[in-house]
Amino acid sequence: MNKEISKIFSDIANLLEIKGETFYRINAYKKAVKSLESLEKDIFNIYKEKGIRGIKEIKGIGESTAKKIEEYIKKGKIQYYEDLKNETAIRQIITYFFESKGLSLQELKENAKKRKIIYSRFTKPAKQLLDLAGSAQKAKEAINKVSQWANSRKLDYAIETVFKKWLELDRLKPKEIVKKPFYKGNPMAWSESKKKWFVISKYGEWLEFADKENTIEWKVIE
Repeated sequence: MNKEISKIFSDIANLLEIKGETFYRINAYKKAVKSLESLEKDIFNIYKEKGIRGIKEIKGIGESTAKKIEEYIKKGKIQYYEDLKNETAIRQIITYFFESKGLSLQELKENAKKRKIIYSRFTKPAKQLLDLAGSAQKAKEAINKVSQWANSRKLDYAIETVFKKWLELDRLKPKEIVKKPFYKGNPMAWSESKKKWFVISKYGEWLEFADKENTIEWKVIE
């Protein structure tokens, strides 16, 4: 159970960062994560033996996090976490969109402060994508598919691109990376009938390859 609760607290810390909460609140959950990860005994057994008092005795676990651990043990979920996911859904989508473009949350915030990125410009399409997908998680999965497809083709994409590609998401595949053999700058070809490599000269001649196979250079062909 330690891993389950640790994962939830880690998610809460990330969502609080997206929300723009104070360092103190975010750090409280990060400290709880470290405590749970280093705990040798299962938190369920500690609670079973000593109740919430036993949880509070763990270094790094405060009053608020202890109550949430107790709630998870009793109910199998933490309502604050569920509410926070819903509250930050649109921000999660916007943050994930920029992460798919290689921009961290901190960089996004800095660019928004400098007005290099107009954050409000992305709120409406993110809300539309959320309505279309039904959840922030499904919206992020859709963004991921579009980003992999677009990046492999060196194409730019926006949140709106996900709308346009929505009905074909399952068919969107990253461009296949093709590697072809070369020897000293000349292309090579494999003869299935002769079971041999040949080097193709600049004049189009097929010259039998006589060197070692580790001298063949494989290049990505765009």
